[in-house]
Amino acid sequence: MLGELEMFELKIMHKQGFSLKEISRKTGHSINTVRKYARDNKEAKYIRSHLRISKLEKYKTYLAKRIEEASPNWLPATVLYEEIKIRGYKGKISLLRKYLFSIKPKPKPREFIRFETEPGEQMQVDFAHFKHKKSIFYAFVATLGYSRMIFVKFVTNQKIETVIQCHEEAFDYFGGVPKHCLYDNMKTIILNRNTFGPGKHRLHATFYDFAKHYGFNPIVCKPYTPQTKGKVERAISYIRYSFYHPFIAGKYEANLDELNIAVINWLNNIANQRIHATTKESPMARWVIEKPYLSEATHNYTTNYGTKGLSITTDTLIMDHNTAHLQHSLSVYDSIYMNAGA
Repeated sequence: MLGELEMFELKIMHKQGFSLKEISRKTGHSINTVRKYARDNKEAKYIRSHLRISKLEKYKTYLAKRIEEASPNWLPATVLYEEIKIRGYKGKISLLRKYLFSIKPKPKPREFIRFETEPGEQMQVDFAHFKHKKSIFYAFVATLGYSRMIFVKFVTNQKIETVIQCHEEAFDYFGGVPKHCLYDNMKTIILNRNTFGPGKHRLHATFYDFAKHYGFNPIVCKPYTPQTKGKVERAISYIRYSFYHPFIAGKYEANLDELNIAVINWLNNIANQRIHATTKESPMARWVIEKPYLSEATHNYTTNYGTKGLSITTDTLIMDHNTAHLQHSLSVYDSIYMNAGA
């Protein structure tokens, strides 16, 4: 059987006045084949694919509105997918992702060096700055190193009392206290770096006392090495784009209480239930393994020291997360604190 192009060629040659024998000789087809197709007056049939209206089409106006409301921030496909599903969208998220990919600017990928820790070994802590119109919030973010369980508390300041309260709420949420808490350059906790020599920093005495009370070891990262606490860095990015931006989009103002209620619901039902990209498991499932390794939270904390601060050493760069080399136990710092003349 001839292909469409070959049939078309025979018709054209016949219309141009070539005889059947001439066409047969030039094309190599038999006379009968040439006669069959060259004299066929029916037009060649072409299969045409009719353009189908995309399942996403009627939701593009809504998507454009949401994207405009969130601008200059960007709403992830997972968030928009849930929103249009409620409005009747029956298509797959892959179709939505393809559409959003076509209109979103492509940022350069940010590289992180990953360091894994054993269950109960480490909690990474940081504050993130969030703004909406005239409102400014700070998010206390804590991430368990093994399970990737996240805790978030939105506050309006970073005073030592607020920092301590946030830690206590994080311990309650996680169901215990890890061995080590890792910090970057949180000014409420680290009053001065290298005050008593290289790697000997002045730690807020009240927070030091709080750490002793709960039995965890505060660890200070070396400056300009955010990869050492990449887990909480990634958690902050996830919170910003998958929770905060969708939450404030279209809102005239953001209420602190409403924000904290919403973020806890989001943590319980989405963030800590999702399949984590690195571990390939949900944080909640890994937390079940990690929880027995957390120490019991001891409440009724009262301040024993003042706020003068004390010397605390970070001899290790915290690059391999080997707890035998992370830092000295807190009892060592009692003598340092007394020698500092607190």
